[in-house]
Amino acid sequence: MVWQLFRVIGNCVNEVIVVKSYIKEKILEVLGGNKMSIADMTIDSLYDLEQTIAADLFKNQAYPWKVLPLIKDYIMALGSQLSFDEYDLVNGNVWVAKSAKVAPTAYINGPAIICKEAEIRHCAFIRGNAIVGEHCVVGNSTELKNVILFNYVQVPHYNYVGDSILGYRSHMGAGSITSNVKSDKTLVSIKCDGKATQTGLKKVGAFLGDYVEVGCNSVLNPGTVIGRNSNVYPLSSVRGCVPANSIYKKAGEVAGKK
Repeated sequence: MVWQLFRVIGNCVNEVIVVKSYIKEKILEVLGGNKMSIADMTIDSLYDLEQTIAADLFKNQAYPWKVLPLIKDYIMALGSQLSFDEYDLVNGNVWVAKSAKVAPTAYINGPAIICKEAEIRHCAFIRGNAIVGEHCVVGNSTELKNVILFNYVQVPHYNYVGDSILGYRSHMGAGSITSNVKSDKTLVSIKCDGKATQTGLKKVGAFLGDYVEVGCNSVLNPGTVIGRNSNVYPLSSVRGCVPANSIYKKAGEVAGKK
């Protein structure tokens, strides 16, 4: 009788676990935990091109990773057209807006463009191939490499952003980084909805849509795409795609915003 009782209790517990799992899955569906498709990863879906000096670079491309190899040459071409009334030319290939604030301890390697009203803080390290948009904040000990920051982007504290594009008013919390190289050094693919899209590139970081918020000490793994208006919990490891208007809690648990 005792063993039969334990068996009945065990079966009930298992049924409760299954029901809770089912309910949780349905709740996430109702809240908008929908999957992201390749169509949602286009430049038009992620970015407002009115909010970057690099708009022309994007117009002939469908997907943001196609832009990464073109950043260096585009900066050189665009920089030569900038007005000396608004920009200072430093070290031959670094254009800094006269209204930008650059800390004396910051280091900027070219080619790079620092747009109007941007703020480059203490010990920031810009390694080259970087466009920092208007009113952006590049904070203390933050490192940039081969990136485009749309206007009003904030990477203010101990961030690494490499081979990435950050949309209008996106923000990375303290210590959050974009990982841009796989551990096995193979080419990066963009994984979405069970499918992999090949980039043909060894170095690909993350693509943050407009208004994305990334929590402190999070890691965006190579080839991560985060749709507009989405939030990532602190201490997250994000891989693949996060739909627009979502809250990323952890792998397999993404809820839609109400």
